[in-house]
Amino acid sequence: MATKEERYISLLTDFGFKRIFGTAPNKELLINFLNCLFAGAQVVKDVKYLNTEHFGESSSARKAIFDVYCESEDGEKFIVEMQNAYQDFFKDRSLFYSTFPIREQAKKGSDWDFNLSRVYTIALLNFHMKEESFDEEQITHTVKLCDIDTHKVFYRKLDFIYVEIAKFQKTEDELETLYDKWLYVLKNLYKLEQRPKALRDKVFDRLFKEAEIATFTPEELRAYEDSLKAYRDIKNSIDSAKREGLAEGLAEGLEKGLAEGLEKGLAEGRREIARKMKTKGFPVSEISEMTGLHEEEIRSL
Repeated sequence: MATKEERYISLLTDFGFKRIFGTAPNKELLINFLNCLFAGAQVVKDVKYLNTEHFGESSSARKAIFDVYCESEDGEKFIVEMQNAYQDFFKDRSLFYSTFPIREQAKKGSDWDFNLSRVYTIALLNFHMKEESFDEEQITHTVKLCDIDTHKVFYRKLDFIYVEIAKFQKTEDELETLYDKWLYVLKNLYKLEQRPKALRDKVFDRLFKEAEIATFTPEELRAYEDSLKAYRDIKNSIDSAKREGLAEGLAEGLEKGLAEGLEKGLAEGRREIARKMKTKGFPVSEISEMTGLHEEEIRSL
């Protein structure tokens, strides 16, 4: 149980993330995080929370449920999502989500001039996205509509920001900026037994107060336990799939290696690993990285 193992909630869970970033009493935490993320390029002074559940134009249309959805005092829209597991079409999902705050701005009547407020889709990723267009050394990536020849921004009112928090490896002693501290908290809060000196900034006073499991009501505790179980189930499934795919593939490959020679057997083992991982839905780029096989060979399996 979380009450025995941990003092603070995990912000990687649905409950923890929404408690800290998705409730009006804690909006100062969201505002501070957003301003750290934008690093002066944009300043958010206030936000109001909006309905997180959005439906299409018909009852049969696909709906979208955001983790956090809010609007600044200037009318700019912010979708903030925590994503714990890789999805094959995650970029498509990001784009799909952005269409809802765009379409809801349409005003009825013939006098609307199509002037849109800015929309930000912010995805906090507890995995490596492995996107070939990203700088692999960076954690935070901002995507805009640009001209491919001049590399100049074509449209400034649509931003996709991906934060690969899984890549963040700084220790408490290495934290320099407030943004560093936010990334550290996002990734490690549930591991802390007490509030570290590096996180004594006033902005974190409320966070640690809200995150302490011992202060939860019985209803809040049950909700958190359910959310924590769902998160652990996802992570365990991913880890088990990786271990199973590697172990089964290697065992079969080694068996063949005894009869056909070590080199040939190991090569077959890598292919068998790739087959298992491909069957379980792992992306081709990740299979290639883990097995050393070319992506073309993996696709042909």
